[in-house]
Amino acid sequence: MFNRSGRAGNYAYTVSRVKAKKALLLKEEDYNKMLQMSVPEISRYISESGYQKEMTDLAGRIEGIDLVEHATYVNMAKVFSSILGASQGELNTMVEAYLEKWDAWNLKVILRGKSYGLDADGIREDLVPAGSLRSESLEKLLALDNVDDIIANYCKMVHVIIPQDVLTSFKASENLGEIEDYLDKNYYVKLLKSIDPSSRPTRMFQDYVRMEIDIRNLETILKLKAEGIYGETVMKYIIPGGKQIDNRLAVQLANAETVSAAVSDLSQLDFYETIKDLVEKDAVSIRDIVTEMKKYEIAAAKKFSHMYPLSVVPVLDYMIHKEIEVGNIRTISRGIESGLDTETIKGLLVI
Repeated sequence: MFNRSGRAGNYAYTVSRVKAKKALLLKEEDYNKMLQMSVPEISRYISESGYQKEMTDLAGRIEGIDLVEHATYVNMAKVFSSILGASQGELNTMVEAYLEKWDAWNLKVILRGKSYGLDADGIREDLVPAGSLRSESLEKLLALDNVDDIIANYCKMVHVIIPQDVLTSFKASENLGEIEDYLDKNYYVKLLKSIDPSSRPTRMFQDYVRMEIDIRNLETILKLKAEGIYGETVMKYIIPGGKQIDNRLAVQLANAETVSAAVSDLSQLDFYETIKDLVEKDAVSIRDIVTEMKKYEIAAAKKFSHMYPLSVVPVLDYMIHKEIEVGNIRTISRGIESGLDTETIKGLLVI
């Protein structure tokens, strides 16, 4: 998949662009201000902080929390697409491959929305056309009512084949998780296979992706453990290719019946110190652990971007921070709309 023609990519130009964009992202003090606002006030605030065009374009059709949520996703998709359009050579190929995660995201949103009986407008609010599927393709999927037709058309659009046993299991259980788990695995397997680590920029990309897989796998293991699920059942959800959590360690972590029983194995991980205090508590909060691991992931991307300024990592670093910003805006808005207290909402933010 990666360009073999020797075109390394316009790293200096693209990195300069994303650094300028990163400087405009919301800061902790912005979130603190938003926590004291109503949803209409948040709408006005983010309009003055980079989301004006999307808020204006959508204001005539939707309002309130729906406006905030839809506008932030539309903005993020446009920003990511502009970065992809500005990049060249192997850099463009890496960014394109990384952004394909949004194709899987969008199929999940459409399938979940259809299963809950949402109309097209309700589903559209959570779509992020930042992958290979643009808005026109997503609209075609939205127009379909039959789940089998949606999956079949999606597979044709993105050139993916979902194994028959996965489809059969899904039809028997009507559990969308069967499809979603396969999509997640397929994305990372395909992404890793696409990387030619013969240059420093591509090696950095590979290292980052493998670390991301470790974090996703540990999140999965801990969440299932909290539900009383462990052992062989957990292993079918594990994404191959992690940097530290290989199959052996994954089995050990999966077999531990509680988080406490997994501590000795967890201590082997580079990011253990980040979650040490949380996993060793009597009352373990999986949500808090997942939040801390996300912060570790952000810090790692930032560290790599400083170490290797002319690589794909600073571009990923910005995209991760942009995604976090959008998530924080939506979390604050939803929390306020739901009547949650400020401290509870603040605990849900990734800062």
